[in-house]
Amino acid sequence: MNRWQDWWEQGLRDLDKARIDLEFGYYEWACFTAQQAAEKMLKALGLKLGDTLWGHDLTAILKWLEREKGFKVSPEVKEAASTLDLYYIPARYPNGWAAGKPADHFTRKKAEEALRAADILRRFCEDHFP
Repeated sequence: MNRWQDWWEQGLRDLDKARIDLEFGYYEWACFTAQQAAEKMLKALGLKLGDTLWGHDLTAILKWLEREKGFKVSPEVKEAASTLDLYYIPARYPNGWAAGKPADHFTRKKAEEALRAADILRRFCEDHFP
């Protein structure tokens, strides 16, 4: 059974949750949840294509799609993935920083940037669904 649609729908739901986090000022969580949304949407695309993608590195997933599936990945999409890759660990753990908790390091601007990046990756996936 191919569960690509479950991954896709959870990715969309995570993106909605990131918007809620932004609205209520949980900027670190908005950044992390946007990363998770994009990861799940990319993995849904992989499943839709018949492949299971592993790992959390969005840039690596895009490189795999280029190399193995012949996808054209624009600089904008690559930049979006690179932005979100920065939020996988530091948005959650104090030891991702020399001092302070993650909430001390994340701003509304960063959260908005993360949501834009996740939306770029959402559109990329939608454009490549077979």
